[in-house]
Amino acid sequence: MRGLPLAAWLYVCGVVALAAGLIATSSFGGLDWRALAVLAVLFFICDSAPAQLNVERARVSLSFAASLASVVLLGPEGAALLGATAVVNGQRVFAPVKRMFNGAQFALSGYASGVVFQALGGRRFAPVQPGWVEHVIGPFFGALVAFVLVNLTLMAGILLLAKQAAPRELLREYGQLAVGCLGYGMFGLLIAGLWPRVGTVAAVLVLLPLFIARWAMEQAHDQQQAHSATLAALCQAVETKDYYTRGHSERVSRGSVMIAQEIGMRADRVEAIRYAGMLHDVGKLGVPTKVLQKDGPLTEEEFAAIQLHPMRGLEIVREIGFLDEALAGIMHHHEKMNGRGYPMGLAGDEIPEFARVISVADAFDSMTSTRSYRPARSIEEAVAELRRGMGDHFDPEIVEAFLRALDREGWRPPHPPVLPDDEVVETTRQDHDDPSNPIRVAGDGVRS
Repeated sequence: MRGLPLAAWLYVCGVVALAAGLIATSSFGGLDWRALAVLAVLFFICDSAPAQLNVERARVSLSFAASLASVVLLGPEGAALLGATAVVNGQRVFAPVKRMFNGAQFALSGYASGVVFQALGGRRFAPVQPGWVEHVIGPFFGALVAFVLVNLTLMAGILLLAKQAAPRELLREYGQLAVGCLGYGMFGLLIAGLWPRVGTVAAVLVLLPLFIARWAMEQAHDQQQAHSATLAALCQAVETKDYYTRGHSERVSRGSVMIAQEIGMRADRVEAIRYAGMLHDVGKLGVPTKVLQKDGPLTEEEFAAIQLHPMRGLEIVREIGFLDEALAGIMHHHEKMNGRGYPMGLAGDEIPEFARVISVADAFDSMTSTRSYRPARSIEEAVAELRRGMGDHFDPEIVEAFLRALDREGWRPPHPPVLPDDEVVETTRQDHDDPSNPIRVAGDGVRS
């Protein structure tokens, strides 16, 4: 929280003051202090072990279960008081200011959800009554949604004001985060339903399924990390063929994601196209290095080897199950809108959307990167080349989407590589990704 802008500090102070005022003016007459103490211990334990999601920087606290149970068992005031205990949570790495903000936002979320629960008629039914769950599940779910909305909105406010995230980034990430919060919150109904029958033991009984759910989320996250490591290793293997193309796959992946988000792709397709961008040139592993590094015109056979690299790429990664639609992007990213691309000569809408996206990002990064035979072109020159190729080489809608994203997010071209002094570095003399520098083929001019 160090170095927060003034607006962010004012926001934090406002949220803390609002929560403190709410608790100070609340009446706690008739509050079950024993239940509050037990739920506070459960809250502390759960908040000490948040679950990691497959979202950058996102972790979901298991304490959602205790908070939502307090909504049913203690009412809005009790839920607010329980949420305030987050200031002494078990995550020791949190700074005091962050603890204060977390306690305030949990208190406000708990109070809001308690009010919604009562407004929907949830307090008219006691847990000891037959059919209690059927009657209360509707109000409880409404309270749960209210809790998650208030919680995520308050968190989004500080992230935006602190300039730690962009609005589009939050919208993309908060979908999965909200699902995790809703899932853990439903355990609160289980605690509340068991409480009249087994008392404080209900909190202990719920710990096991809670931590099993946490373990399952951690496993999913670890699997995602393993996937990323596998793809990174493949990219590194490709880029060892040319010192100048190091980092190209990662940048094409980033550019493809920029386009995908701009045109409104679903989150799962954005993730798939990220993979496709990383692996679009993996087929180069099947192209002889002497062909890639040849200085001078290629023979027809050598050019054919270049044209086959998308198919080689498909052969290499087709058994990786989680790639799905990414395979089409890898296979067809050198097709052209006019039908003169390769490997299958598809045209227009015959070209898969993933391939049309990667084609633009691939060409742009190639042009703005230094190569052994030329310096990097400026962003303005690369943009002009993309515009010249609209409708002929590139999908005009994809180019326009990329340019909008480029204006908003910018682009950081790679620094020119520093070649090692103690070894001979072989490099590619022609770049099949650069539309402004077509490949030369012996006896037949240039090809792209």
